[in-house]
Amino acid sequence: MSSLHRKRRRDILRAIGAASALALAGTRAARAQDAQGGSIRHPAQDTLPPKGDDITGQLARYMVSAGSTPLPDAVALACKHRILDTFGAMVSGSRMRPGMEATRYVKSLGGTAQASVVGADFRTTTINAALANAMCAHSDETDDFEPVTKAHPGSSVVPSALAMGEMSGSSGDAMMRSVALGYDMACRLLMALGPDLVRHTGRSAEGTASTFGSVGAAAPLAGLDETGMRYAISYSSQQVSGLWSWVKDKDHIEKAFDFAGMGARNGLTAVSMVQAGMTGVWDVLDGTNNLFMALSSQPQPEEMLAGLGKRFYVGETAIKTFSVGYPIQSPLDAFLTLRKQYGLNPDNVRAILVKIPSDAIGIVGESAMPDVNCAHLVALALVKGAVSFVDSHDVALMHDATIERQRAKVAVVADAALMNPAAPRGSIVEVTLNDGRKVSHFTKYPPGTKENPLDTQAVNEKSRDLMAPVLGKEKTDRLIAAINRLETVRDVRTLRPLFTA
Repeated sequence: MSSLHRKRRRDILRAIGAASALALAGTRAARAQDAQGGSIRHPAQDTLPPKGDDITGQLARYMVSAGSTPLPDAVALACKHRILDTFGAMVSGSRMRPGMEATRYVKSLGGTAQASVVGADFRTTTINAALANAMCAHSDETDDFEPVTKAHPGSSVVPSALAMGEMSGSSGDAMMRSVALGYDMACRLLMALGPDLVRHTGRSAEGTASTFGSVGAAAPLAGLDETGMRYAISYSSQQVSGLWSWVKDKDHIEKAFDFAGMGARNGLTAVSMVQAGMTGVWDVLDGTNNLFMALSSQPQPEEMLAGLGKRFYVGETAIKTFSVGYPIQSPLDAFLTLRKQYGLNPDNVRAILVKIPSDAIGIVGESAMPDVNCAHLVALALVKGAVSFVDSHDVALMHDATIERQRAKVAVVADAALMNPAAPRGSIVEVTLNDGRKVSHFTKYPPGTKENPLDTQAVNEKSRDLMAPVLGKEKTDRLIAAINRLETVRDVRTLRPLFTA
């Protein structure tokens, strides 16, 4: 984008802000005149400008209507798949270190028993429950992922909807509608800011998205009106945060907080503050010093509304088939395809070249976390022929002599040609055999993407593998069945015994 274009866009944003400020000034002047004349109006409404076509207002009105508008059948099915997939991540993550630390932490805080903590035997406030459950959801790298924005919506959205749904006694159908809205809010914010622009400032795009995903999931279940939605958006905007420094986290704890727990906490905080009667800024997406001007050099605010109600991001996220960082899904799929096709094993492979998009090398190139280290996981797949949940999280295997010998054969390189917006996480794997032959495979869309989706049975099987070791087979099967027919659940609190200790 040219400098002139950027200047014009910022001028437009400033003009919108100035118009909003004038409208607010006019309203305050009218308030003073009415006060002199003796008329009485509700103070909260009295300070607000009239309804308009501002982005904040249009979004707030949509958020109100989304709470009661039926979803298209395909979107409803996508919601149930993502909700079940996230439950699998929460339950399995509750026994991973980030989830256990988060659960221990919120238990120490105490608080009113409003919502449950997955895999635990206590309830706490909605804010604390959302924080813990969200960190559980991103503990083991099995939560879903949106390939264009690189957001991980499910890990903050579903815990937020669950916490607020428990407190309000919401139906499963209402929870599904709120989850759909949460996915939209998370992904649309990054589309409006520009996900690459966010990262180039050193900010975490995942952390930036998660707060908006959470408020979108919680606000409709709280029954907020348009004014309340405006305030909730504003309180969420004040809390949008996250730094790219998470890549240096060796224990996956701060990463789980950045990607999920922080946003879930922030969104529930915003909603609960508005529920308590706190007022806020009316036009945070449009007025002076608005969110877009603050966080992006080339904002496209219209992306918050583009296709709203017709394009649902919940159907566009990828459900992972491996419990590893998303940039490694395609490399593993490509390598395992070659392994099966050519009978690859440690004895007949000389070298493995893994090509990934340039923006992925800093994430999975040399990570200290086993489930986010591409070379380690490809070596693991060469030795074992599969990458299980247990093996992908076993730090000891990173120092296993057999795995280390095979890892020395693996080179992971950045390939600018794979920076394809239509397939942003594709990968090419080239294997050189000991006899000199070279074989390769290109996985453009790994299983679980919208282009190569999983069906209900596959999502059930993945979730069962993740949850049964924690909950037991009988509870797991009942929970899967309940989520598969979530639209018939009258009160999500009836699910509590199925996902708690």
